[in-house]
Amino acid sequence: MRAVVVEEPGGPEVLRVRETADPVPGPGEIAVDVAASGVNFIDVYHRSGLYPLPAPFTPGMEGAGTVSALGAGVSGLAVGDRVGWVMLPGSYAERAVIPADRAVPLPDGVSTELAAAALLQGMTAHFLTRTAHTVREGDDVLVHAAAGGMGLLLTQLVKLHGGRVIGTVSTAEKEAVARAAGADEVIRYTEEPVDTAVRKLTGGAGVAVVYDGVGAATFDASLASLRPRGLLAVFGQASGVVPPVELQRLNAAGSVFLTRPTLAHYIADRAELLTRSRELFEWIRAGRLDVRVNARYPLADAGRAHEDLTGRRTTGKSILLVR
Repeated sequence: MRAVVVEEPGGPEVLRVRETADPVPGPGEIAVDVAASGVNFIDVYHRSGLYPLPAPFTPGMEGAGTVSALGAGVSGLAVGDRVGWVMLPGSYAERAVIPADRAVPLPDGVSTELAAAALLQGMTAHFLTRTAHTVREGDDVLVHAAAGGMGLLLTQLVKLHGGRVIGTVSTAEKEAVARAAGADEVIRYTEEPVDTAVRKLTGGAGVAVVYDGVGAATFDASLASLRPRGLLAVFGQASGVVPPVELQRLNAAGSVFLTRPTLAHYIADRAELLTRSRELFEWIRAGRLDVRVNARYPLADAGRAHEDLTGRRTTGKSILLVR
C-alpha cells in the first residue's frame, strides 16, 4: 500500500509517500481501507516533533473508510461496514489497522468523506460546548479563529445551544465566513486589541468562556476577556506553546478557570465515544451542523495541506482523499 511516512521530524517536506507492507489486524483489531483522512494541527505537531512519536511513523489522527478484515475475537463489525476513528495515528495511508472498540459506525446520510472531516473537530467542539463548559442560553462566548474548521463548528454549536458568539478573524473575507456560520460579533484582531473589543461588546462584563485553539499569541487577551468565574479552554496551540502561568493571575482575573483539554480524555470510554459521535451525526443529518470541507488534497500532497493549514490559507476543514 501507499502511506505517508515521516522518517525524522521536520517541515512539510518530510511528509513522503512510500510503498509499505499492508498492515494485518491482530486480536481485537480491524483493518480499514481508508477513503479519507482529516488534516489537523495535531498532525503538524507530530510531524514537527512538538508532540514526539517514534520514527518512522505515518501521521493522521482521524480517518474513515470501509472494513476490509477482522482480527480474532472481533464481533459487532463486518467486512464492508463503514467506520470512522479519531485519536489513533496512521490514517495518512491507503490502509489502517485500529482497535475494534475505537471504531465509530457511520450512519446512512453521512458520507465517508464527511465523517473523516467531522469526527475529530466535531467531537472536540461537542465536549468543549457540552462538558468542559455547558453553553447556556444567553452566554457570551469568545471563539478564536472563528473562520477555521474548529471555529466554524464551535460557532454553530454555541448558537445551537443559545449562546452569543464573538469571533476573532484576521481579514474581511474570514469575517464574512464567520458571520455566515452564525457569529453575532466579529473582531478583526489585526485592527484592535481583542480584550478591549470584548469588553466593549459585553458592556464591560466579559465572556463566560473563551475557546482558544491559537495558544501563545492569544492567551493574554483570552484571560483578560473573561468575566469573573469564567473559563478559558486552551484546546490547541497553533501559534506556539503557552508559557508557564502564575496561578495568581487566575485570581486577579476574577477567580477564573483554566483548562488544557484534549479529545482523547473525553472519549476514553466507548460509551462516551459513541454518545458524542451519535449526537454529532444527528446534528449533521438534521442540517443543524454544517461541516464545511473547503480543501481536498491527494495523499501525495500532504505537505501542501500542512503548508496551507499552518499558513492560515484555509477556512473550514481540509482532508486528504486517499482513494
